Amino acid sequence: MPRLKYASVLRVVVILVPLCLWVQVMLSASSGVIDRDGEELMNSNDTSDQVLALVPPELHKYLTIHSKNFTGNGTERSSPKNVSDIRRAIQRHNDAQTIYNEDIFGPVQNDTIIIAIQVHTRLTYLRHLIVSLAQARDIDRTLLVFSHDYYDDEINALVRSIDFTKVMQIFYPYSIQTHPNEFPGVDPNDCPRDAHLEQAIKMKCNNAHHPDLHGHYREAKYTQTKHHWWWKANRIFNQLQCTTTHTGMVVFLEEDHYVAEDFIHMLHLLRTTADRSCPHCEILCLGTYLKTYQYHTYNDKVEITPWHSSMHNMGMVFNRTVWNSIMELQDQFCAYDDYNWDYSLLHLSQNRPGREKFKVILCKGPRVFHIGECGIHHKKSNCNASTVISKVQKLLQTAKASMFPTRVSATISAGGAKHNKKLTKGNGGWGDIRDQELCTNMTRIGRQMRKFIGFA
Repeated sequence: MPRLKYASVLRVVVILVPLCLWVQVMLSASSGVIDRDGEELMNSNDTSDQVLALVPPELHKYLTIHSKNFTGNGTERSSPKNVSDIRRAIQRHNDAQTIYNEDIFGPVQNDTIIIAIQVHTRLTYLRHLIVSLAQARDIDRTLLVFSHDYYDDEINALVRSIDFTKVMQIFYPYSIQTHPNEFPGVDPNDCPRDAHLEQAIKMKCNNAHHPDLHGHYREAKYTQTKHHWWWKANRIFNQLQCTTTHTGMVVFLEEDHYVAEDFIHMLHLLRTTADRSCPHCEILCLGTYLKTYQYHTYNDKVEITPWHSSMHNMGMVFNRTVWNSIMELQDQFCAYDDYNWDYSLLHLSQNRPGREKFKVILCKGPRVFHIGECGIHHKKSNCNASTVISKVQKLLQTAKASMFPTRVSATISAGGAKHNKKLTKGNGGWGDIRDQELCTNMTRIGRQMRKFIGFA
């Protein structure tokens, strides 16, 4: 090679190598941001001025952020207590069954609407859910039951600061937080998720002979959600003193939901319409996952259709009669190899002996919205909670004139192919015999259950 040409090539290499290394470093750094847990990114966002402008000033107190309890890991919020202290606090609160503000709003009646809210650690979303609940008409006639699988002083303080209706807190006692090194948390001897059966048997790890239907072993962060939902429902219908004779509606929400101001009004209209037009509709549904909403067209329209888990699980409502029919098939729920509580209910719905699938009556103009862009199943790089919340707020402002219809008209739909497709198998994640046994034993009360886990 001529010396001049060689020198030119050498100069190019000298320039390109550092440049490539710099690009690699920058990409690595940016991917680190992208890979950070969605909850950490979301929880780091302050509430924007745009969002605050659409919130009444007297409710700004629920949006006050105290950063002292945040750690570098947004998934696991810090708490000054150790595991033993947290277990004792959980048992104390669950035993007390305290109803806050009962002296102001009166005792729970048999027909009181109970709003059950499943809470993990996403404090920012929870704040906005509370703000939306505070603005709902007739919210003072309800009981809010916050069901927690993480004990956190800041979350507890927020919930106990609610002054617009009755409030109760219940704490899932078999969480990863309270069992960090043992089942139902992560036992050091648990099989790795992707271990092959032969490898797991050779390792003699826990549950080696029972991977899920896809050949994977349990992941506690996923199994916990189904356990928590099942425990919460059992706790509300079967174990609380204030609900012993309760026959009213129970609304199931999650920390990353947002409600319209007329959601209780619509709930009553749905119930009345179901009684008149669909007495066999077991489930009411206030939410939908539609991308666009035309309230001027659908504000007073409801639909009767077969219930489907992924379409009708948000703002789902049912009463004790429906719960009792679920309890008749509790073994199916607990044995079904799917870590999702809603798909497990769908399996149960499709396999009721001598009975049709669950029917649902739902709002075509939704009254419950999903604002959780980030979390256990959603980890977007841009997890700014304010963006989605502002969008929902503006939508509801625009739709204000269409809220509180005096009546609704119902249409009956056979459902599409997705509605009626028979589940052939679950999504997995629930092959561990211990998860199935824990689920089954959650219907037991008191000493038997505590003995099962060794909790106390």
